[in-house]
Amino acid sequence: MSNAGKPLPHRGTADNPPNRFEPIVLERDPDWNPEDDPLPRTQFFRDASQSIISYNDSPDIAFDASVNPYRGCEHGCIYCYARPTHEYLGFSSGLDFETRIMVKLDAPRLLRAELASRKWKPQVLAMCGVTDAYQPVERRLKLTRGCLEVLAECRNPVAIVTKNRLVTRDLDLLAKLAHHNAAVVYLSLTTLDTNLRGVMEPRTSPPASRLAAMRELTQAGVPVGVLVAPVIPGLTDHEMPSLLATAAEAGARFASYVVLRLPHALAPMFETWLGTHVPGKKERVLNRIRSVRSGDLNDATFGRRMEGQGVFAEQISHLFEVACRKNGLNQNPLDLSTAAFRRPELGGQMRLF
Repeated sequence: MSNAGKPLPHRGTADNPPNRFEPIVLERDPDWNPEDDPLPRTQFFRDASQSIISYNDSPDIAFDASVNPYRGCEHGCIYCYARPTHEYLGFSSGLDFETRIMVKLDAPRLLRAELASRKWKPQVLAMCGVTDAYQPVERRLKLTRGCLEVLAECRNPVAIVTKNRLVTRDLDLLAKLAHHNAAVVYLSLTTLDTNLRGVMEPRTSPPASRLAAMRELTQAGVPVGVLVAPVIPGLTDHEMPSLLATAAEAGARFASYVVLRLPHALAPMFETWLGTHVPGKKERVLNRIRSVRSGDLNDATFGRRMEGQGVFAEQISHLFEVACRKNGLNQNPLDLSTAAFRRPELGGQMRLF
């Protein structure tokens, strides 16, 4: 379904572009007005997955294993590269992605069983490699916390990336893991402009709240990093120095960045968003993206997909490196440790052998 760019309050998009795997397409009447219908409510569906740890062998991703309690994300970030993954579930990468959330209610139990298996080789687990483990429903369901309880019991290292201050709710568990050099939290920052944040990533925590989370985590002894992602050429790239300086001041010790790319239905959806919210910058942004993506809006080639290539990509890389040096970021690499790992309890008793 398409809403011709008419925005919905507190949603990243009102559009539901066609699913590339489905032959049937639904289209709204072109005269449809969102005020004629009630605002779409978020629906939650049980995900009956029988495993919780996902593996990847991508050479440009820093982790091999990850845990994702949710599929789909109510944060509604318009640029999210994970949107097209919702099409594998029969949904759209548009409004469906942020209103139809798959929930893995058995995530903590599954995680405990997998870590208890002798097949499990202790290693860093990422939370989350796809959608945000601290999206709004986590406040109620506490699935991420349940997984962290298992990880803290096992002392298995975890690296978290989130855009939500809710991560500070779990300071007690993260501090326990950090005591064994087994935790790091990256707060993802795209912009310090609160108005832009409100329409670009509508249900995330405001920038000031994410910075406050950095301070709280640092005070609790949890290592903190900042992920500048995505860097949007022509729209947010100029903020790189101020983002890194502000994050360092809030306690971040590590930093990384990812340049925007727009796979599948994400490209036309993002173009519509630009025309709605920043029409005067639309063509400039699209041209800059093409300049770092080999003339296209997406380049999934390993080694290029994270940072892009070309003159503008080199400028972004230089800005990042200079700002990191200036603010003391990435001076000492963090190597999370599996030395304290122990198998979890099964059936109420600690496994002896």
